[in-house]
Amino acid sequence: MRLGVIGHTGYNELPDILRTLFRASPALDIELVFERDLHEVAGAGARLETPDGIDALLTLGGDGTLLRGARFLGARGVGGGGGEDRPVPILGVNLGRLGFLTTCGTGDIEEALRLLASGEYEAEARMALTASAVDEAGSNRQSWLALNDFVLHKGGFARVVRLAISVNGDSIGTYAADGVIISTPTGSTAYSLSAGGPVVVPTVESIILTPISAHTLAVRPLVIAPDAEISIETSETVEELLVTVDGQVGTKLVAGEKLVVRRAEHSVLIVRLPGDSFFERMRVKLGWGGLPERDEPRQC
Repeated sequence: MRLGVIGHTGYNELPDILRTLFRASPALDIELVFERDLHEVAGAGARLETPDGIDALLTLGGDGTLLRGARFLGARGVGGGGGEDRPVPILGVNLGRLGFLTTCGTGDIEEALRLLASGEYEAEARMALTASAVDEAGSNRQSWLALNDFVLHKGGFARVVRLAISVNGDSIGTYAADGVIISTPTGSTAYSLSAGGPVVVPTVESIILTPISAHTLAVRPLVIAPDAEISIETSETVEELLVTVDGQVGTKLVAGEKLVVRRAEHSVLIVRLPGDSFFERMRVKLGWGGLPERDEPRQC
């Protein structure tokens, strides 16, 4: 197996994890291929320049690192078919705090590598979204892929924006708000959740539209069909109207443009190991069911 490795170099435990990878990989017949910055830290292994030729991707960090890995894979991560076009599963090792998307923690990395190399895992298909900035002539200026969400929001000015939103050409109305989040089910536990959106099981395909600090109480989050096309534009002239992609990259939306969001052609594959489940992660990450010490059975 040729395993691409992407990581966040800001974690103190990263050198120990790299030593674990170098120790465990030969017995599992794994060839490690590191992205540039991580290759400099590792001091060995091959360099990862493109997603071509790798069989799987390992991300070392938090959810943001996994999202960056998904963008790096591009068509290899969301494509289909055989040969070099086969999709690449992502195994995320959590070095951060929450880690909704990541597969395991640092203490489980050797076992996770063994299961990955032997194929003893489930590749969970996650719906992704694409968005385009479309000008008045109908031309796409720029397009992006998101596994979590797209956010259209005001910049540094202290006033609301008015956003005209339509679904499949049918007008929903105009939102007076700080912005709007268009998320996948995977992204429902990210910014959308903080803004009051619903938690959606990742395999229940849908698109979630969540207003940010709406100035009308009747404007509520909306769950729509996964094949819908969402168009958002503003008639106001604002100094900054920003689009962010998975909370990390984006651009300014200029006057006369609109943001058009639709489902990506294929899915992103996230590695899930035996015993891992969405509801287990929710219980652990969000504290559902109360405090563990309170819920433990009494000893007689």
